[in-house]
Amino acid sequence: MSAEDLEKFESEVELALYQEYRAVVAMFKYVVETDRRFYLANEVNIVPVTAGGSVHFEVNLKDAWVWDMYRPVRFVESVRVLSFKDVNVEELPHKEPIQQIE
Repeated sequence: MSAEDLEKFESEVELALYQEYRAVVAMFKYVVETDRRFYLANEVNIVPVTAGGSVHFEVNLKDAWVWDMYRPVRFVESVRVLSFKDVNVEELPHKEPIQQIE
């Protein structure tokens, strides 16, 4: 496989991943970003842990989707992440269903 073929393949996989993200984002309440991954989740629990003078975060997610183009299964029941860097959690806006006028 040439470098050009590999670059084309990765671009196609990334586009498919983005399209999947757009299709599933409405199913989730939170966006979670760590230094290594991007997640969508419906339940987030972050526990700061102090040990030996340093602090890390234990992030537990339930009902999650993982942004990872090489992962064969992106929907996971639970995720546990340990991070020594910042963890960003944002609540997604909830759109009200559009009511049709009769």
